Amino acid sequence: MASSSSSSAAARSSQLTPWKYDVFVSFRGADTRRTFTCHLYEDLKNRGIFTFQDDKRLENGDSIPEELLKAIEESQVALVIFSKNYATSRWCLNELVKIMECKEEKGLIVIPVFYDVYPSEVRKQTNSFADAFTEHESEYANDVEGMQMVKGWRTALSAAADLKGCNVHGRIESDCIGELVDDVSSKLCKTSSSYLQDIVGIDTHLEKVKSLLEMETNDVRVLGIWGMGGVGKTTLARAVFDTLSPQFQGASFLADVKELT
Repeated sequence: MASSSSSSAAARSSQLTPWKYDVFVSFRGADTRRTFTCHLYEDLKNRGIFTFQDDKRLENGDSIPEELLKAIEESQVALVIFSKNYATSRWCLNELVKIMECKEEKGLIVIPVFYDVYPSEVRKQTNSFADAFTEHESEYANDVEGMQMVKGWRTALSAAADLKGCNVHGRIESDCIGELVDDVSSKLCKTSSSYLQDIVGIDTHLEKVKSLLEMETNDVRVLGIWGMGGVGKTTLARAVFDTLSPQFQGASFLADVKELT
């Protein structure tokens, strides 16, 4: 996928965590870009979850750009939206192989989403997935390396379909999207806050700020953190955001505001 929002870049510029993106979404554009995936992006953005978004996808190619591979490596969570024509795209299949590699090597959290297909279709490559692989195997019939690649695609599909995910089939899409965003937000809160363990004294400051916010009251709070440069104001603000944002339907973190003016 090809570009991220400016707020995403700004929020990650301080390098408080080892990730550049919260979420990477793998999908077949022709199937879901203007429907499910579009609404999912918006809900993730409204929750303050920074998602790598591809606006210039060339799905007929055999390979995917280095930028996209790097984005997968720099994401905490990968949402893989399996649809009827997902396996027809070599781009999507290569993307999935990279995602599953990062799951094993880097601990990437992978959540499969089954859109108009059943998990068993993906796991066993039946129905539309069988048709797609008939085409792939026919194309690479006399190519040893090509057939190895096809075998890798099958393995990645089976492994991804075995993971706990979301089956949209027959359900209200908005309900599924809401559940997905809640699930991602919860997982990000757990993984993002892990970097705080290495910051001496952060727990005390975090609890102090949380007490000042008085989260149990039903009103608006504005809290300023004042101090000289380099003492950890942004780190503390980010820690507060990471721990409290899952409680809200919408959230956004904007760092280095001066650099945006």
